[in-house]
Amino acid sequence: QVQLVDSGGGLVQDGGSLRLSCAASGRTFSADVMGWFRQAPGKEREFVAAIVWIGGITYYADSVKGRFTISRDYVKNTVYLQINKLKPDDTAVYYCAADRRYVPTTKPTNPLEYDYWGQGTQVTVSS
Repeated sequence: QVQLVDSGGGLVQDGGSLRLSCAASGRTFSADVMGWFRQAPGKEREFVAAIVWIGGITYYADSVKGRFTISRDYVKNTVYLQINKLKPDDTAVYYCAADRRYVPTTKPTNPLEYDYWGQGTQVTVSS
């Protein structure tokens, strides 16, 4: 089992920044890919970014490229999502997730492929 704890959300103004954190514990060696997803009210959960633990390959949704940066810290078993130039459309609950198996030929963007989830952290952007 892998336990994930999301944190770092908050209320920010349009154009502001936040850094979300996802602390992993338990059998963390079993997680190949760490991802961030978000879900706005009335909408489906959508992929934001992902990073492969070994090698650091990253993936981003087109809507966040150039504004969001995903990174990981081996020592702290933590994944970060730096969010810059926030827009009101970025308002959502952000979830960290872990996938036990990385398939290099497939982008890890499908939430159904992820095995473990954090509790979510709310990001609200005011205009």
